[in-house]
Amino acid sequence: QVQLVESGGGLVQPGGSLRLSCIASTSIFTIRAMGWYRQAPGKQREYVAVFTNSGNTNYADSVKGRFTISRDNAKNTVYLQMNSLKPEDTAVYYCNAKRVLSSGVADYWGQGTQVTVSS
Repeated sequence: QVQLVESGGGLVQPGGSLRLSCIASTSIFTIRAMGWYRQAPGKQREYVAVFTNSGNTNYADSVKGRFTISRDNAKNTVYLQMNSLKPEDTAVYYCNAKRVLSSGVADYWGQGTQVTVSS
């Protein structure tokens, strides 16, 4: 089992910045990939960004150039730096971890943190 705890959400004005954090209960070296998803009211959960164990990062087109995912291995923590925030970035942001098991890939989720972009 992998437990994930997010923090860092809040209310910010358009153009502002926030940094989300996700702490894993286990060494992130045992996790294939960690990333962020978000879900806006009335919409499906969507992919935002991922950081793989091989050191690769990937972003949804909607956040490229504005969001940066990073990680601190010593702290078992993944971050999402969000700059130039827009009202359409408003959503609950969820941390995700993918671990490869003998039976396949297991997904683990945090409880989510609310990000609201509004003037």
